[in-house]
Amino acid sequence: MDNHASSFRCGYVAIAGEPNVGKSTLLNALLGQKLSIVTKKPQTTRQRVVGILNREDAQIIFLDTPGLLDPQYLLQEKMLTSARLALADADVILILSEVQKGGELSPRVEEELKRPSAAGARRILVLNKVDTIHREEVLPLIEQFSKRKTFTDIVPVSASKGENLDRLLSVIVQALPEHPPYYPQDIVSEAPERFFAAELIRETIFEKFREEIPYSTAVEIREFKERETGAAYILADVIVERKSQKGILIGHRGESLKAVGVGARAKIEQFLGKPVFLELFVKVGREWRASEQWLNQLGYNPKG
Repeated sequence: MDNHASSFRCGYVAIAGEPNVGKSTLLNALLGQKLSIVTKKPQTTRQRVVGILNREDAQIIFLDTPGLLDPQYLLQEKMLTSARLALADADVILILSEVQKGGELSPRVEEELKRPSAAGARRILVLNKVDTIHREEVLPLIEQFSKRKTFTDIVPVSASKGENLDRLLSVIVQALPEHPPYYPQDIVSEAPERFFAAELIRETIFEKFREEIPYSTAVEIREFKERETGAAYILADVIVERKSQKGILIGHRGESLKAVGVGARAKIEQFLGKPVFLELFVKVGREWRASEQWLNQLGYNPKG
């Protein structure tokens, strides 16, 4: 790399947009591996997730952010703060929008783009899910957004199908400043393994339950140990807001919680590349989403 040090580029790229437009799917596709949890439900991502893509010519530090929304309770306020901090840190902002939404961005996204903290970054509009419309419909959308002169580039992609991602990466690299890498070039994230274990447990809950249960649930890793056999032992509490939710999550004779454990363990084993022994317990943290103390304990305390 020494021969190319002068042309090496490195910087932070925030992925932002409304809930459920495919931000985490895009991050995973760009990295070529699953780092950010993905479900069909909106507001799955609660904290920014750092994903690092190392190339010969660049180190791209992606920041996957919670969806931009109008907060209804304290947890959502923290989620919005987390997204804003990522936008303020970014050298490049990817605004993700679905092609089905047409040539408009939501009022919340428009408002965040106008904030002074996001003013210094270069902005790229990513029109996602182009595989869901006819090709001839894409160009008019690009032209409509181009008239605004808000974005340095507009790139149509399909994150789920992997379409046009090479083009997007090329545009991102060109927008980054020339700079040596910030991180060692053999890591893909700065977050510890216990963070990803908690996220994969939470993803499994999102997949297996409906209504309010997923949104009323948080996961706290109490123990994460490497055993002499090479396996990992993980003890985790699943926090719910009410006693009735605890009963639903545990299920008849513990069957529902057991199913969560089986599904989550398989995901964690795949992520860690080693056997995992997973123990789950359910605890009531009354109205934890509105409690500053609980949110701090669970790590939902974004700091600049």
